[in-house]
Amino acid sequence: MRISLTDRLDEYVRAKVESGLYDSASDVIREALRLKIEADTSREARLQRLRDAIEPAWRQAENGECAPFDLEGLLDELDRETGVRA
Repeated sequence: MRISLTDRLDEYVRAKVESGLYDSASDVIREALRLKIEADTSREARLQRLRDAIEPAWRQAENGECAPFDLEGLLDELDRETGVRA
């Protein structure tokens, strides 16, 4: 596989290797991709938890029932668990 990087990204990768933190450019790219996958997975999990929490309220609203829902509270709880605010 061959990839092309912008000058800025190329400089960043080279600096990481030169710093001694990574043995090769491939190591830097692998780490970056691993972190991106982790972030995407975490984001998907957050969205699913929000959907799951909202679903009962939607059903009740469709049935004409009132269901209190604290979106800010749920987001704050998710922030405490993940350390990330969407």
